[in-house]
Amino acid sequence: MSMHEIEDLVADSVRVLDLHTPSDDARVRDWFAVLYGFQGRYDCSFTHFRVMDILLRRRYAYRFPIDRHPDHAERSAYFDALSEFTGLREFDENAPEFEGYDSWLEDGYVDPPFLYCDAGTDLWRRMVAVGELGGPEAAAPRRTPLIDVVREVAVAAEKERDHDLIGLWYAFGCDTLVGGPAGCPFDVTELAEMPAVRDLRAVVRRTDALSLAQRSPYAVPSEFAEHHELEAWWWDL
Repeated sequence: MSMHEIEDLVADSVRVLDLHTPSDDARVRDWFAVLYGFQGRYDCSFTHFRVMDILLRRRYAYRFPIDRHPDHAERSAYFDALSEFTGLREFDENAPEFEGYDSWLEDGYVDPPFLYCDAGTDLWRRMVAVGELGGPEAAAPRRTPLIDVVREVAVAAEKERDHDLIGLWYAFGCDTLVGGPAGCPFDVTELAEMPAVRDLRAVVRRTDALSLAQRSPYAVPSEFAEHHELEAWWWDL
């Protein structure tokens, strides 16, 4: 799977969640935050505009006239001169605290004639503080485990008969979907009792998506996995 396929995986997941979740379900916004956080782990391009209509409608992304930026009055010449897509965070590569460009969306982005920001970012917090956003839109996305989001994607994808999407997600295995930087911290018994894991595996069985998962280059054979017992159980459906 190339990085473009990671981008496709996330965009397709956004679409099926939108299609099969009620319009008033605020959890979708939280799920989108998790999906784009997952995408951010990989060398991917900026892909919001593939599904921007959904992101705006679900209140994950926000769009304003450029002159609504809190700094516009002080920097009007700068903002008015923007003629192409621009991330607004400025970096000093020589600064001791410089840690790379991962935070480039934190100060929003411009695609003329509009200013955008994502829920939970620094610019979003500023827009809340100055009263541009209020009510439910002023609440930060809630932390949600990736496995819970993948379960929701799989349930929605089954309704779409998109077995490829189910298999591609399952292929990442328990270290990625349930664990973290140090791998999966649970044993087989604990994994088997997790509702999200149980539901995801049931969808994989019903849709026969295991064979699709096994063909993914992100599928780690259990004999090469750090936690052999966990991965062996993961692939034994």
